[in-house]
Amino acid sequence: MLSRRFGDFEAAEDAVQEALLAAATQWPADGVPANPRSWLIQVAARRMIERVRGEQARRRREDLVARRTPDDRRAAPAADEEYEADRDDTLTVLFMACHPSLTPASAIALTLRSVGGLTTAEIAAAFLVPEATMAQRISRAKQRIRASGVPFRMPSAEEWPGRLRSVLHVLYLIFNEGYTGTAGAGLHRVELSREAIRLARAVHALLPDDAEVAGLLALMLLIEARRPARTGPSGELVPLAEQDRSRWDGAAIAEGVALITATLSRGAVGPYQLQAAINAVHDEAAAVEETDWPQILALYGLLEHMSDNPMVTLNRAVAAAMAHGPAAGLTLLDALESDGRLAGHHRLHATRAHLLEMRGDRAAAAEHYRTAARLTMSLPERHYLIGRAGRLAG
Repeated sequence: MLSRRFGDFEAAEDAVQEALLAAATQWPADGVPANPRSWLIQVAARRMIERVRGEQARRRREDLVARRTPDDRRAAPAADEEYEADRDDTLTVLFMACHPSLTPASAIALTLRSVGGLTTAEIAAAFLVPEATMAQRISRAKQRIRASGVPFRMPSAEEWPGRLRSVLHVLYLIFNEGYTGTAGAGLHRVELSREAIRLARAVHALLPDDAEVAGLLALMLLIEARRPARTGPSGELVPLAEQDRSRWDGAAIAEGVALITATLSRGAVGPYQLQAAINAVHDEAAAVEETDWPQILALYGLLEHMSDNPMVTLNRAVAAAMAHGPAAGLTLLDALESDGRLAGHHRLHATRAHLLEMRGDRAAAAEHYRTAARLTMSLPERHYLIGRAGRLAG
């Protein structure tokens, strides 16, 4: 709302942070207001108004005002101007942040920070780059947007294709962070995965004939359906092979399967559709022993040709081990390790440990489980990995 009203995304971000800080300090003493959302918007708007008035003399602000239409050239709106507190602008901001002046990687990083609420460290982990590198990328993205002069607004239908790929990637990463948190005491961040699904539904409503949009929504539903069985009574991680499948969300699975089935019949297939198809195979197996691993392996092979992503190769190694034995998977892991892109990533060591355990090499498996435990920042994953190592060493 503030970005649309004032035309300065970075300043709006700062104003919202100040409003949240004010709420954190005032509400415990004064009580939560009747309309918290409206309160935050009004306080943030006043911060923006103060900023506008304080910078009117500067050339940058004068130039910005000069470019606006006559109706927009007011020095600043009244402090008590009504804002649409019940309007949901999240999808608009999502498309706006995937700005045409940015590279896809920079747009995705900025959007994850500004819309998804992920920390710089979490975004860096998703991109497999150092945190300092990601901080610089986000800072440069904000500067480029400011220098571009391109207005922040919901793009027209003709502009959607140029931003859609970044929008879908952002939603995918937000969902992944919600389903498996990068760090912290909880395995899930349910608010993130649910918000990603909500926004994917909104994009699907805008573009019902786009196969990759439908594929992404199906993928999220099929994965989220397993969440109730993914943790035990104390929040401990339960791997897919050990989950109680009666606890899976049957309605979400049915919706996801219907979506991907209809989408795959349309012709060209994209990476989100392939991932949804893989998860549909998992979800339709009544027991882990009934999983069609050769089909999953074939789908991962297609996905690897489309996407140069080391995580895809990691998952293909697991599928190869399940279909043809651990030696086949370990061979793929050796090639992936020499690539270097997953160096120091806990999932590489955890996967190697799992395949070594399948082969019967208990000591080596325990060592890799311990290494993976040292590298992860997620406490549930760490406890699970340490537990696996302890059982093998005992």
